[in-house]
Amino acid sequence: MLQLRELLSGKHVDNPPQALKIIDIVLRELASQRYISVGRFFYSPNIKKPQTLGNGLQSWRGFYQSIKPTQMGLSLNIDMSTTAFIEPLPVVEFVAQVLGKDVSSRPLSDADRIKVKKALRGVKVEVTHRGNIRRKYRISGLTSQPTRELIFPVDEEKNMKSVIEYFQEVYGFTIQYPHLPCLLVGSQKKVNYLPMEACKILEGQRYTKRLDEKQITSLLKSSCQRPREQEMDILQTIRQNGYKQDPIAKEFGINIDDKLASVEARVLPAPWLKYHDAGKEKECHPQLGQWNMLNKKVINGSTVNHWACINFSCNVQENAARGFCHQLAQT
Repeated sequence: MLQLRELLSGKHVDNPPQALKIIDIVLRELASQRYISVGRFFYSPNIKKPQTLGNGLQSWRGFYQSIKPTQMGLSLNIDMSTTAFIEPLPVVEFVAQVLGKDVSSRPLSDADRIKVKKALRGVKVEVTHRGNIRRKYRISGLTSQPTRELIFPVDEEKNMKSVIEYFQEVYGFTIQYPHLPCLLVGSQKKVNYLPMEACKILEGQRYTKRLDEKQITSLLKSSCQRPREQEMDILQTIRQNGYKQDPIAKEFGINIDDKLASVEARVLPAPWLKYHDAGKEKECHPQLGQWNMLNKKVINGSTVNHWACINFSCNVQENAARGFCHQLAQT
């Protein structure tokens, strides 16, 4: 605690990482109660309106925060981030999006069932057929049979009852899509059948599987911002987080300014680029960090047979990095 007080007052301490870690934990506590935590990132559909990525996925805006020692003292570093979450839809609607077709009247083919099973396995759902009782389950698989063919023992004497009859008699719930398979939930010893139409996907589940090219493109579009837009999002996040009103931070004597830090900067002059004498333009002076290769020839051209992209940023999600590499290869 002595090191923490000295660090907050601007004094030199022998072990600053330990004190910085304590401050970081204090400032993350309130955010961890408000947002979905993914590693060192926090996400919420309330930070910015989620954007549809297709196939039952949407992009959520979030932020990364950490305490950094700077020449001005301790600074709170905040950067924005975007990643994919599973859209909290009724399961039947989610299945329709995954397959790209209406499923309300026709049974699923074997190929469709395999695709849906892959998309739903491990996803958490809540039941909607029991009024205010919203029990939650994790999907382990799908039945190979449609709901109308499913029966199970209801007592120790092994008396059988169909899923359709059970839901009608016990819950007064009429199954509208008996041609669809049921969700499998529970343990291997005691598997439960849940009709798709009686379930809704829980909000706040990050999508960890690989995105397709279309989804990557949509994610990149929703995450790319001009500096001014990025600045406005950071300021809005600071206001939403309410660091000045954080009761936990106040107990530790931590006060966060809600304004961005200003630093002096300068623009380095762009160097002249030398090209081959055989080209129409032998020299080029880049403007605003860019230039055109039209009418220019490089001095020593070569073929790139093997190349790689290395992501050193902890703020760039893997899917976004993969999307950049793919677009770079196509350029």
